[in-house]
Amino acid sequence: MAEPLRIGVVGVGALALRGILPHLTQDDVAESVVVVAVCDPVVPRAASAAERFGVPEVYGDFDDMLRSGALDAVTVASPIGLHHEHCRAALSAGLHVHVNKTLATTVSEVDELIMLAERNDLVLVPSPGEILRPQITRARELIRSGAIGTVSWAICGGAFDTYHEGGEPERTAGSSASPINPAWYFRQPGGGPLYDITVYSLHQLTSILGPAQRVTALSGIRIPERSFLGDPITTEADDNTILLLEFPDGAFAVAHGTAAGGVSEQFGACVFYGTGGTIDGVLLDGVPFDYPGRELTAGEAVADWDAQMRVLPHVVGPHRSIPEAHVFEDIMQLVEAVNGHPTPVAPEQARHVVDIIESGYRAASTGTTQTLETTFDLDLLVTR
Repeated sequence: MAEPLRIGVVGVGALALRGILPHLTQDDVAESVVVVAVCDPVVPRAASAAERFGVPEVYGDFDDMLRSGALDAVTVASPIGLHHEHCRAALSAGLHVHVNKTLATTVSEVDELIMLAERNDLVLVPSPGEILRPQITRARELIRSGAIGTVSWAICGGAFDTYHEGGEPERTAGSSASPINPAWYFRQPGGGPLYDITVYSLHQLTSILGPAQRVTALSGIRIPERSFLGDPITTEADDNTILLLEFPDGAFAVAHGTAAGGVSEQFGACVFYGTGGTIDGVLLDGVPFDYPGRELTAGEAVADWDAQMRVLPHVVGPHRSIPEAHVFEDIMQLVEAVNGHPTPVAPEQARHVVDIIESGYRAASTGTTQTLETTFDLDLLVTR
């Protein structure tokens, strides 16, 4: 049996504490992957997490962790604005990389990472792996079979609301060695709900309709100041953006990354309007449709995100009761890919989503519709 993949966690924030470390330190994955190091500039927090989860090494400097020689891979859970820097350093050091959403902030950054991975024969797996979800596969099949007639348009997206300021208990001092300030979510680069939340919707949308062709947008700042534990946070990145996307044959989609509000009660879900019906997430004309594994969500609300993740292939046993199971699944996709099993969770689709976001902001600032530079082969990915 092959040795387990030795992985380091980059960024010991709310996501790592809530999901990544609890999942990766379960006994059932010990033969596949083992966490050997954590890294965060707030060393007391990293040390506290390492003690809690039995991780042997703690680093305050990412380069020191890379030079240790103890790793085969990293999972990057640092702020989005640092993803390119951290992924580039890890790939240059010869390590496989999983990166939490969003892969990077510009197409040129993603191009460099894809080139490094290919040149060094390394695996690069980006979250969110929405293409893996059987709910998404079934929605794509239903639309292609004409279950709702001809799709006219779709709408999707997500909102900040006040989730990062008060909805994550891991951020407060009572659950970690020090408070985890969410200020970066409201700063550039990498801040704003498009990169943080709408990215899920855009991966869903393009996993069903395929790549978009053009985008136009309006964007601005709606909530100029937020706060965390009584301290003010100035909003520097746009927090209120509406994208209008064009797909082949005249289909359109609206995607929002806004300060508040939503269309579907299901997180990130896309609502498709056709000439013969509507698909809203896992609902066909208001009734839940079948998909492989649906029995695992029986009795749960369709809006229960964690319950909907139980259908993913590695989300078994204790992982069904641990939050952020979709991120765990994406990391396990990296493990599988390193062992020679191709994954549909591909940087080419993630690059296209980054292109939509980057080009959307450009469209908003210039007042001109932008033609997207990138594409990907959806049918090729889904057959992997």
